[in-house]
Amino acid sequence: MFVSILHRVTGDGMAFVGLGVLLWWIYAVAAGPASYETFAGHAGAWYGKVVLVGLTWAFFNHMASGLRHFVLDIGAGFELKSNNLWSMLTPLFALAATVVTWTVILLK
Repeated sequence: MFVSILHRVTGDGMAFVGLGVLLWWIYAVAAGPASYETFAGHAGAWYGKVVLVGLTWAFFNHMASGLRHFVLDIGAGFELKSNNLWSMLTPLFALAATVVTWTVILLK
């Protein structure tokens, strides 16, 4: 049940926070170099990176949970042992994918 609730929360988080960041970025690109520098300054600050890492984790968690729900919708994975295993692996996959993604981003 926790994974299902987390799926909804991450979807809402991406919809509201992610949309806000995306619209701000598009506006900054369209408004010119000074506006983009302001955006980049906030995105590159510690709090901007926290938001971007959070959005990355939300994306990977929502994706993995969505795939888990898709498998359940086609009628597989209802066995208690299998369902418990996949519900524990879903957030762990999201965490690992987020760490790998940001390691690659920050090492370039």
